[in-house]
Amino acid sequence: MSNIEKGINVIIEDGAKIGENCVIGHNAVIHRGVVIGDDVTIGDNTVLGKEPFAASTSATTSIEELKPLSLGNGTTIGASCVIYKGASLGEKCFVGDLATIREKTTIGDRTIVGKGATVENGTSVGKRVKIETGAYVTAFSTIEDYCFIAPEVTFTNDNYLGRTEERKNHFKGPTLRKGARIGANATLLPGVTVGEDALVAAGSVVTKDLAPRKMYAGIPAKFIRDVPQEQLIEEQVFYEERE
Repeated sequence: MSNIEKGINVIIEDGAKIGENCVIGHNAVIHRGVVIGDDVTIGDNTVLGKEPFAASTSATTSIEELKPLSLGNGTTIGASCVIYKGASLGEKCFVGDLATIREKTTIGDRTIVGKGATVENGTSVGKRVKIETGAYVTAFSTIEDYCFIAPEVTFTNDNYLGRTEERKNHFKGPTLRKGARIGANATLLPGVTVGEDALVAAGSVVTKDLAPRKMYAGIPAKFIRDVPQEQLIEEQVFYEERE
């Protein structure tokens, strides 16, 4: 651990591995086994590699041996974040202040998790995804590359709303295919799939699978029109696959 800039009262447990040119803020806690790449910034009061624990009534958290948390090169973690053991973040990710990322969750390169957002356990997030301020991504969700999730979007995974033991066999979060976009305050019901490059308008409630490259709005979300050609993912300057 050389060329590391550390703040006051930083705790780094034995077995943590930290790369070159990292900055660690005041009161940060880095638990045993955490692997941090080069040029990583960690904000004040952040906890990395937290062990999950379950409430006596929890239905989606299991206590098991997990792989160490890993953070890729060039990633930035804001202040007062909690990222659990068993998570994995790629290179040049950005996690805003107060965000939480749970165990067994993978985050692709250059993805943004905004201020106060939560990404629950067992979730897969691709590269260049934007999860905006206050969004809630429930457990067992899938978000493919280049998706956009606006502020205060809510994913859900339990059609039984906490009742019956049968529900435990059916937990499934939403799936967003590549380039899908979800407007502010939209709600996605358990297990729905939003097609590639589809757009869901703000405040909508998605109750069923949505087709690719279509725009939807309302409660429940209904087809409005095709997504304009200039808004499709392959038309964007940041789209790597066009090269």
